[in-house]
Amino acid sequence: MATTLIKNGRIVTASDEYTGDILIDDEKIALIGDGLMEKGADTVIDAKGRYILPGGIDVHTHLDMPFGGTVSSDDFFTGHKAALFGGTTAHVDFCIQPKGKSLKESLDLWHAKAKGKAAMDYGFHVAVTDLNEAVMAEIAQLPKMGVTSIKLFMAYKGVLQVDDTTLFRCLRAAKASGVLTMVHAENGDAIDVLVKDALAAGNLAPIWHALTRPAELEAEATNRAIELARVAGDAPLFVVHLTNAMALHAIANARKRGQHAYAETCVQYFHFTKDNLNATAEDAFNGAKWVCSPPFREASDQAALMRGIRTGDLVSVSTDHCPFNYKTQKTLGAKSFAAIPNGVPGIEDRMYMLWDAAVRTGQISPSRFVELTATNPAKLFGLYPRKGAIIAGADADLVIWDPKAKHTVSAKTHHMRVDYNLYEGREVTGKPVKVFLRGKLVVDGKRWLGAAGAGRFSNAGRRSCFRTR
Repeated sequence: MATTLIKNGRIVTASDEYTGDILIDDEKIALIGDGLMEKGADTVIDAKGRYILPGGIDVHTHLDMPFGGTVSSDDFFTGHKAALFGGTTAHVDFCIQPKGKSLKESLDLWHAKAKGKAAMDYGFHVAVTDLNEAVMAEIAQLPKMGVTSIKLFMAYKGVLQVDDTTLFRCLRAAKASGVLTMVHAENGDAIDVLVKDALAAGNLAPIWHALTRPAELEAEATNRAIELARVAGDAPLFVVHLTNAMALHAIANARKRGQHAYAETCVQYFHFTKDNLNATAEDAFNGAKWVCSPPFREASDQAALMRGIRTGDLVSVSTDHCPFNYKTQKTLGAKSFAAIPNGVPGIEDRMYMLWDAAVRTGQISPSRFVELTATNPAKLFGLYPRKGAIIAGADADLVIWDPKAKHTVSAKTHHMRVDYNLYEGREVTGKPVKVFLRGKLVVDGKRWLGAAGAGRFSNAGRRSCFRTR
């Protein structure tokens, strides 16, 4: 078995930061210490002046997902390769239940998408879209399938949206089975009315995607989900891609009264506002690149989200990576914002864009960064302590991070299979320089050393219900 010794790095965990050495034996972290002997190690790497972080875990992605008359452009190889170049070594993707399929059949479809392509480790959430008594009974069987989380859409009326009866029944069934319920919290009924009004008035430009999905409707749905979860016996609840101050206030209040309510935001919400959906002088349709749900908000909401990751009311930062090519897929909505495929790319950009916005500026510490991008996601979704931690016996998913390295983000150099980058032309500070997946060096600077098929399905174990801050 191969051994690798990483020496002199600044080791960062969710609770500590110290200089030391890490010995990797085959796929695991074997030893952590100071002044470990180089003799006997097959490979020795000097990480002086750099951080050693646990590999990032992105718990909100949509690879190879059918949506809006097309399919997200990254599959389980291209998306994984891009993620690894960005310092993410594992993710949890959403398996969307097709109408008429069981949850087991749905999972089989998504396992087939990953088979032979996966280049890093992955897990699944199951999105319940077609509830009947047989599917309800299946929720209790999900942990045996390696899945401990379900998702309900409170938006996308007539496509993915479930009613409150379905949401409430799933919350109760999930709690009884040790399964975490996730919600996309927007009031899909009210949004449907606003969209129809906009179309009837001839308001068809991309900016109307944001204008017909106001922040109040996300806040209302967030609070409704929280209260339904409370009535369901404090069923654990995880609100995905939270975007605004009002919704965050609802989460903070629930947590103050002791409710098991958690929320993530996504890295792009720190960097853009709804103004990005406006036309430009060069391209009236340019705003389609930023069309996603929930939409981008206001600068004041960005400030609220930054406070949320400092206080712990937001427990993780993901991407909602759901890329569609601008020239060939987003253009399905060229005549109407309502037909633009919802989703943006970001699986490669998450770690360094959050570092640049929050760590470099002193908003959060490197340890809090690790909490948000690796440890908390691992705990919530049953991957800890195998992943998300630098401890003896954990998978050697490690990132050597250069906090001083500068690079310019561009679609010309990224590895995502999409023809634009939200952050085009931005210079950021901090990036991964070496990435290890279960002890194997898969990214070395600009060199790709990984392989399709090397990734494994990570069975979710017991979740850690915890409170942060």
